[in-house]
Amino acid sequence: MFETLSDRLTSVFSSLRAKGRLSDADIDATCREIRIALLEADVALPVVKDFVAHVKERARGVEVSQALNPAQQVVKIVNDELIDILGGETRRLRYAKTPPTVLMLAGLQGSGKTTLAGKLARWLREQGHVPLLVACDLQRPNAVQQLSVMAERAEVAVFAPEPGNGVGDPVEVARRSIEHAKRQQHDVVIIDTAGRLGIDQELMRQAADIRDAVSPDEVLFVVDAMIGQDAVTTAQAFMTGVGFDGVVLTKLDGDARGGAALSVRHVTGRPIMFASTGEKLEDFDAFHPDRMAGRILDMGDILTLIEQAQKTFDEAEAAKMASKMASGDGFTLDDFLDQMMMVRKMGPIKNLLGMMPGMGQMRDQLNQVDDKDLDRIAAIIRSMTPGERAEPKIIKGSRRERIARGSGVTVTEVNNLVIRFFEAQKMMKRMSQGMGIPGMPGGRRQQKATKPKKGRRVSGDPRKAGLPKPVAETPKPGTGALGNLGQQLPPGFDPSKFKFPGQK
Repeated sequence: MFETLSDRLTSVFSSLRAKGRLSDADIDATCREIRIALLEADVALPVVKDFVAHVKERARGVEVSQALNPAQQVVKIVNDELIDILGGETRRLRYAKTPPTVLMLAGLQGSGKTTLAGKLARWLREQGHVPLLVACDLQRPNAVQQLSVMAERAEVAVFAPEPGNGVGDPVEVARRSIEHAKRQQHDVVIIDTAGRLGIDQELMRQAADIRDAVSPDEVLFVVDAMIGQDAVTTAQAFMTGVGFDGVVLTKLDGDARGGAALSVRHVTGRPIMFASTGEKLEDFDAFHPDRMAGRILDMGDILTLIEQAQKTFDEAEAAKMASKMASGDGFTLDDFLDQMMMVRKMGPIKNLLGMMPGMGQMRDQLNQVDDKDLDRIAAIIRSMTPGERAEPKIIKGSRRERIARGSGVTVTEVNNLVIRFFEAQKMMKRMSQGMGIPGMPGGRRQQKATKPKKGRRVSGDPRKAGLPKPVAETPKPGTGALGNLGQQLPPGFDPSKFKFPGQK
């Protein structure tokens, strides 16, 4: 969503890095480009003015004028201001002292409230809670049925005593749901309310009545991040008519310019608490302002990547797989398939790679990444026999033709997979052996001192005649021509081979 903004800001900062010092003209030009980038991203004009004013004020201060690298300091200032405009610190849910904690969702129709209710319920269940979904959207056709399906997919309970489709009192359903949650020992209640295509008095009155009936601990305003400037107008109307404690952004994976995310929090003063980035239930997480600012400035989001990996990979399995990979030969195609499926569970490969720093400059290559390539590889491996997966060396011509027919690919693709697997095995073995670098664990040993060649001229000193050949010994610390310096030099260092400047 922030691709355009990220590209513009990255190009602005790249032009700054070539400058040793920044003049007032450089700062003005930079702030002008930042203003244009924010306006093109559909950020509200008051937000743009405040943001640029803060950046310009700090850029002309002591922290930049006395910095060793002024360009990097300006980037830091922009990063700090982005974090501030997105909310500063991560806002956590407030839980009631006495369960259940009541969460009320409000927003326009089409903003994704019902889908988000299922995502939030699944997220809370993974946190160890026992959530209950409540169907209070009794106006939209099949809204109750949709919420029931989402509850089933999220593996949580649902309270839907009314069929909906215009039948039933949503305020009474919300009130009864609290008693039902207490009886069934649900510690979190998520109320899905009705929406409208536009703001009207009936919508606001119904939402306010539900709020008064259940006294929610958190009212979350759900906003579609793709609607641009209308998000600010809608947020202000809900803030006046109903009031809310936090914002939830949906459809952050869309191709809109993303100005809503930078505008809503600044205009309403309410923090962004959650973000939804896809259609799947797992495409949902708490909103971290510092991580989002890092993505916008192409600094990556390594922390989120690590958290996703920790959720997906089992520690015991990861340790077992690491030992197999270290051995090289012990790593089979079955192991390769298991690792690939775990990576798939983390989400689209393009999104994972996009969390790495600097990937914004490789967006064209990232757009060519297709998860179907992994599905094709999985089909090839699953078309092999258990013996072929364990010993890929036996996969010859006839076997490759059979595997190609079974997986619906060409023989060339099967050949490429087998060749790449062998190359990966060799690479893992080299890595486990220290890549053959002296001094690395498992690396090749240092060369031993060679014995004098036969026929070498013997010393003419008669005192050495008939004596046994001297044995090379390691000098004791503090002895030899280097003295104590010898203890600080790396093993194998030969000072006789050192060349001074100008020496051939």
